[in-house]
Amino acid sequence: MPSSWLRALHRQVRDRVEGAATEPDLWLGRNVIVIDGSSVSMPDTPENQSSYPQPKAQKPGCGFPVARLLAAFSLATGVMTEIAWDALRVGERSLFRRILDRLKKGDVVLADRGFSGYADYWILMQKGIDCVMRNHQRRTRSLREVKRLGRGDRIVLWIKPERRLKWMDRESWEAMPGTLRLREISFQVEVPGFRTKSITVTTTLLDEKTYPTHSFVDLYRRRWLAELFLRDIKISLGMDVLRCKTPEMVNKEIWMHVIAYNLIRALIFEAAAKHGVAIYRISFKGTAASVRQWEARIAVIGAVRKKKEAIKMLLLCLAKDLVSERPNRSEPRALKRRMKNYQLLTKPRGIFQECPHRSRYKKGLT
Repeated sequence: MPSSWLRALHRQVRDRVEGAATEPDLWLGRNVIVIDGSSVSMPDTPENQSSYPQPKAQKPGCGFPVARLLAAFSLATGVMTEIAWDALRVGERSLFRRILDRLKKGDVVLADRGFSGYADYWILMQKGIDCVMRNHQRRTRSLREVKRLGRGDRIVLWIKPERRLKWMDRESWEAMPGTLRLREISFQVEVPGFRTKSITVTTTLLDEKTYPTHSFVDLYRRRWLAELFLRDIKISLGMDVLRCKTPEMVNKEIWMHVIAYNLIRALIFEAAAKHGVAIYRISFKGTAASVRQWEARIAVIGAVRKKKEAIKMLLLCLAKDLVSERPNRSEPRALKRRMKNYQLLTKPRGIFQECPHRSRYKKGLT
């Protein structure tokens, strides 16, 4: 099964789900693509180490190969529209530029400040793609206010950096204008029990009537869904630690996870649309568990009519088992189950010496 065939299958699933999205699913009539990065580890084999070297801080023989991922999700449907991956030495912004040609004209890119660069904004604008990104904390001197639209809302000019970026050729650098006209929106995030947080986003959407200030507050809050999407595919579907021992098979394994994720998202989207419920009230993990329970029953049904009826019942069950509303819920990353008191592998196994009394071992002792 070649990787090219898997990529083609991914595009078919993605286009079919995206094509079913309607006007109410969009943000102010626009399709929003949320961008975020992550990483996955894989078995420690010479082939994987060659293509995806382990982090430099880890000693030889003590770490695992790691690949950096850049994923793009549709905010309307939750499907993963694009993905790119490479070794850790390749940054998220470099991976982001690899998928730019696959984005559609008219899309709105939603991302955090790690992607907020002068050249990135200009390239997106040239392709007819708008963006909403959090402003980088170091961008203070290279901008000039042009017009104030309201409280916390203004038009600014970004000034082109003086030095050419290393990844950009001279011709493209010289073609880039000296200033960019953008819109900067600042707002306060107040959650009871938490410290008030000030956030500033920059966007290419300059029309304050079509895109009012308050709409960006809710939109940037939904950027956190990208973290949940990545959790679904890495934890619920087990892509956090890959199993294949060669880079070629690792690529296929990633594509299979993406296809499986999008198929589950397609089922969620169909159940939500059919029964009139919010798409994000249907649990991804619960849907995956339901599919595992129903697949054996549906597979043995011979008649097409009865099989369609069984699928309708599955969609009804998904639509009835909704996740409760949990606004501003705190979900700290903490382990409840204590791990066994094994030593940490700080040296290659060939020269590592095990502590004779494991019960007396303490973390940090070699």
